[in-house]
Amino acid sequence: MPGIDKLPIEETLEDSPQTRSLLGVFEEDTEAMSNYCTQLYQAMQRIYDAQNELSAATHLTSRLLKEYDKQRFPLGGDDEVMSSTLQQFAKVIDELSSCHAVLSTQLADAMMFPITQFKERDLKEILTLKEVFQIASDDHDTAINRYSRLSKKRDNDKVRAEVVEDVYTSRKKQHQTMMHYFCSLNTLQYKKKTALLEPLLGYMQAQISFFKLGSENLSQQWEDFLGTIGTSVQNVRREMEEEVGQMQQTIQEMEMSSDPLYVPCDPDPVHSPVCRNLTRKQGYLYIRNKTGLVSSSWERQYFFTQGGNLMQQGRGEVAGGLVTDLDNSSVMAVDSDDRRFCFQVTSFDGKKVVTLQAESRKDCEEWISTINNISKRIYLSENAEELAARVNQSALEAVTPSPSFQQRHESMRPSSKGRSGRTSSISSVGSEPSPAISVLSLDALVAPDTPIQFDIISPVSEENSGQSKTAAQSGRRSNPFGESGENTSEDSEDSILHQLFIVRFLGSMEVRTAETADVISETMRQILAARAIHNIFRMTESHLLVTCDCLKLIDPQTQVTRLRFPLSTVVQCSSHQDNKRLFGFVLHSASGRAVCYIFESNNDGEKICDSIGLAKQIAFHSEMDRKSVEKRKEQDKAKEKQQEELSKQKQIEKDLEEQSRLIAASSRPPNPPASADGQFLVLSNSQSEDSDAGDEGKKKGESEA
Repeated sequence: MPGIDKLPIEETLEDSPQTRSLLGVFEEDTEAMSNYCTQLYQAMQRIYDAQNELSAATHLTSRLLKEYDKQRFPLGGDDEVMSSTLQQFAKVIDELSSCHAVLSTQLADAMMFPITQFKERDLKEILTLKEVFQIASDDHDTAINRYSRLSKKRDNDKVRAEVVEDVYTSRKKQHQTMMHYFCSLNTLQYKKKTALLEPLLGYMQAQISFFKLGSENLSQQWEDFLGTIGTSVQNVRREMEEEVGQMQQTIQEMEMSSDPLYVPCDPDPVHSPVCRNLTRKQGYLYIRNKTGLVSSSWERQYFFTQGGNLMQQGRGEVAGGLVTDLDNSSVMAVDSDDRRFCFQVTSFDGKKVVTLQAESRKDCEEWISTINNISKRIYLSENAEELAARVNQSALEAVTPSPSFQQRHESMRPSSKGRSGRTSSISSVGSEPSPAISVLSLDALVAPDTPIQFDIISPVSEENSGQSKTAAQSGRRSNPFGESGENTSEDSEDSILHQLFIVRFLGSMEVRTAETADVISETMRQILAARAIHNIFRMTESHLLVTCDCLKLIDPQTQVTRLRFPLSTVVQCSSHQDNKRLFGFVLHSASGRAVCYIFESNNDGEKICDSIGLAKQIAFHSEMDRKSVEKRKEQDKAKEKQQEELSKQKQIEKDLEEQSRLIAASSRPPNPPASADGQFLVLSNSQSEDSDAGDEGKKKGESEA
């Protein structure tokens, strides 16, 4: 019913249908107001919660800005300008946080409290009165129905009085409840206006107060400060854009220049030559790790050199770990059954061996050159790369003839240019030329056009072929290195000296003379120069066993004897004057040839030479002792033979005497006369003399025989 804004309280007692219909309209309006008020309350509650969250977040931001100085940033942690700027921002944001806290308090008091009161108190009161009115109305209807059913015939004063009292009480209660209910509904029409306007008024007043407080705090000084910071931000953004442009250009250039490097195979040596002057290198390599007695696995790690150490570092690790010490170490290219471009690093004491794999042959050679330079302790000098370049250049110049040799060959052999690769001075490998070499010709030491053997091959090929034929005839398997296992075991058991050294074979070549002291140094120079020219880094590692009978080169993996040199064929042995790890010895074979073998050891080469010398001394003394023992045995045999002859003679004499007695006894008459006794005795004496003379003749003949 439009135009009606309140319920008539005067008509509550009558309780007409019109009044009930008007009451229904007010109840619908109250229900709609309740739903709307609930939604508005939820929206304002979100505003209040957001303001509280904003206040807390602002306070947290201010606190974090104040703690910037305490943070430990790996990059840019000591920027004082940035720190002071953030401290000023922290001060401003702290003031804003205080303003937001005040705003939160005002919103709680001026906005949330009125609408909460209206929702929780007024609307709930209306609902309670509605329920009470409904109960009173039902009770009144029940009492009226009971009163109307009173009977005329059986009129009972007591029952009638009770029913009348019940109608009175229920009607009175309904009337009172209905009047209060109508009053509350009429009052709600005014309260809903105030309940909607007061929270909004409080919200706007709180915001105005907040903005006033913020304008007071953010004065002209802060505006200038914010303007300066904005300019700085624009400058930083401009620098960032320039840097991004430069980085994009660098990326394009790197992509164009690095395109050949994406291919894992070896690059063009003309455009990307091998650098042999490095004293530091880093990159990814594969390392072989043993997982069992015969099994192994490969793992990709990042390796780098640090001083004289080889380090490795895995992804995600903060620092690298030590792999091995490279000082005085040795490195060589090795052949692997399942991998290419492998090289092996052996520590100075030979106790640790590391097998690594590079990505390409160029990378492998650069790693080998770098480790060789570090092993020589070139990195300790001030200009390490220049020194490494000079050392490598001296190795390349080792093929250039020295002045003394060059003049000698030019005057004697005009065609000596073909052998200029082997006519350099000993100074190319670190020692000064001796007076003997300045006088002797190169051909006096090394045979002309002699090939250099860089791998181990048995020099007794004829003996090996003969052994193989013999083994084929006998159906027995022969040792491919020209030696049987039985001889090896016998030599090992008979020898009193056993010393094992780890060596690497550098090369061997035939020499003209075996007695000259400088022949080993000259052979070392030529072999090292040839390795440097032809980029030969691979060296065969073996175990050198020094015994009193021979020198053996044993395969460290299969324990098979590769070569066996009888100690009697070793003419001389010496080490390098400067690099004591290099040593060699000269052999004099049965065919009359002299061959010089050059090795590199993990230990001092002089120790190996001393061991070989000690073995020769022990062998010499053993031979002298053996000869003296054989002589003594011959003398003892002669004495025994003489004693046997004497005993035989004595036995013969005894036999002859026994025979003579028997003969004399048989020739005696049975009954000799007494007068003839003296004659018998004379005859017997003469017979005995004749028998003695015969016996002496027999003995003399036997002795002569």
